[in-house]
Amino acid sequence: MGEWVAAVVPAGGRGVRMGTNIPKQFLSLGGVPLLVHALQAFEQSPIISEIILVVPQDDCQFCREDIVPSYGIKKVSQVVVGGRRRQDSVLNGVRAANSDTEIVVVHDAVRPFVTLDMISQVVDSSKAHGAAIVALPMRDTVKRVNADGFIQETLRRDGLWLAQTPQAFRRTVLLQAHQQGEANGVEATDDAFLVERLGLPVAIVQGSSDNIKVTRPEDLAMGEAILSAKNTNICP
Repeated sequence: MGEWVAAVVPAGGRGVRMGTNIPKQFLSLGGVPLLVHALQAFEQSPIISEIILVVPQDDCQFCREDIVPSYGIKKVSQVVVGGRRRQDSVLNGVRAANSDTEIVVVHDAVRPFVTLDMISQVVDSSKAHGAAIVALPMRDTVKRVNADGFIQETLRRDGLWLAQTPQAFRRTVLLQAHQQGEANGVEATDDAFLVERLGLPVAIVQGSSDNIKVTRPEDLAMGEAILSAKNTNICP
């Protein structure tokens, strides 16, 4: 049997930017709650040993008794309460993983189009290098803008990538990164940043433009278009 690989899926959104009272992770995409698309990918991946779903306290019972059994997500070993920040939620999930866990894969619940290939590649890369993330090379021209809304400079896009999830790490590396970040009061928008602060290398795995993060109404519309294209083999 291979190494134990735990997927930690933080699902702590509240739907504020969506303009809805329904947390964004529970909004319907193709008739299925958004987070279920991500959970099903990890359920189907042969290299994932367990899934830790991290949600706000008020959503724990709903996820445990409705979402998980209704959609046959058998690898969800625990539904745990999240924290104030995303990084707090991830740390709660990592701490809840099986004690034999070697690799932790962190994936945003609101990225519904993660693929089995992405999961496999990022896990393999993390085994080789200690840490790896899925990302896309920057294609647009990037401007640095001041507080008054005026361009300060144009950045060279060579070497600039847009970070996505999944992100995978040796569990020992991720725990150390989070614990140091917590001790130093660091705010992080992704887990790779905390690992970077340790001075450790983080490898890049090519992502996909379909691997969108659904945070606004237009993202949900784009998700429906992507889903429709996948189901009909038509380019979105």
